[in-house]
Amino acid sequence: MNITDIKIKDFNYPLPDSKIAKHPLVNRDECLLLVRDSNGALSKHIFNELPDLLPDDAMLVYNNTKVINARLRMSKASGATIEIFCLEPVAPSDYALAFAQTQNCSWLCFVGNSKRWKSGDLEMPLVISGQDVVLTATRVEKQDNASIVQFSWNNPSVSFSQIIEHAGEIPIPPYLNRATESSDTSDYQTVFSHIEGSVAAPTAGLHFTDRVLGDIDSRQIPRRELTLHVGAGTFQPVKSDTIGEHLMHSEFISVSKKLIEELAFTDRKVFAVGTTSVRTLESLYHIGCMISQGMDVGEVPQWYPYSESHPALSMQQSMSNVVEYLNGKNLETLVASTRIIIAPGYDYKVVKGMVTNFHQPQSTLLLLVSAFTKGDWKRMYEYALENSFRFLSYGDACLLL
Repeated sequence: MNITDIKIKDFNYPLPDSKIAKHPLVNRDECLLLVRDSNGALSKHIFNELPDLLPDDAMLVYNNTKVINARLRMSKASGATIEIFCLEPVAPSDYALAFAQTQNCSWLCFVGNSKRWKSGDLEMPLVISGQDVVLTATRVEKQDNASIVQFSWNNPSVSFSQIIEHAGEIPIPPYLNRATESSDTSDYQTVFSHIEGSVAAPTAGLHFTDRVLGDIDSRQIPRRELTLHVGAGTFQPVKSDTIGEHLMHSEFISVSKKLIEELAFTDRKVFAVGTTSVRTLESLYHIGCMISQGMDVGEVPQWYPYSESHPALSMQQSMSNVVEYLNGKNLETLVASTRIIIAPGYDYKVVKGMVTNFHQPQSTLLLLVSAFTKGDWKRMYEYALENSFRFLSYGDACLLL
């Protein structure tokens, strides 16, 4: 069967609300861990056992993205509240530059209560580090179901990063069916988050603690990091009958040349923490293939991995292509975006193991897990439902070998 003909209804399962974790455990690393070994055997563990469950020749790669306070609630003079959800920077389009701006910047945003904001600016008076600041939002143009919003403020000693940190809210997933709480400010960040830009957490990383990382180090298993800024599209359901009709969302990735060089020559098995790390690592391989074909590498197209013209390069050759490309441009970091969809029939080129959570029914993330387990996702999920595992962002985890 052609991969585009896969029916999303075949990736449904019953998920009662009682199985969805509304908050994480007090001790993150004491959540449950379902292990599926290389023979398909399933077993139940505690997450802090992970360091001992990894093979000696593993290399752990995780996403260092930090969730921003992307949800701003601003008021019109009439008193109507308008919710602005910042998705990605437009001007400047670079995340780091956008957060460093001290006068104005523009973002692609979802606008809640949009009909009440037909004209005029929105203002929010703030006091940041003892300084008065007035934040102004101007709706520049509509784009499909989103809008470009320009933010400006009257105090050049304050950055946009400081403004949203002070005035915004952490945008917890909609399927939690509750309001953001103060505890989410820390609960919804990984211990290794430090590059601002995500509007959703790479949730497989939420289970890691300094203790677990220390135990991994004691086993001399290398830990490496990369960046994928998670967009709101990660919550976008597949509404079409077949995945061929689904438009995959695009996400920003950033990977150091040093890590790519290591991937080109490592004999270690690459274990990805979370589907975001999986998508980044596999996209790196395809970028190397695109380079070999003389293609523009700004974005990995959704269906490129499945194209008949795709070159069958080794991981080493593909990663070497990326390093050569970066050297030619005198760059130390690869910055691109990816739109690839990983679904049953996909041939993993980089990732040999992954740590991930339990995902929503009929989601592209479930397709990714199915591809890795050769279609064995349903048996895993039935086991988890029968053995008191907690699901979704604040739930329990899987280790897939």
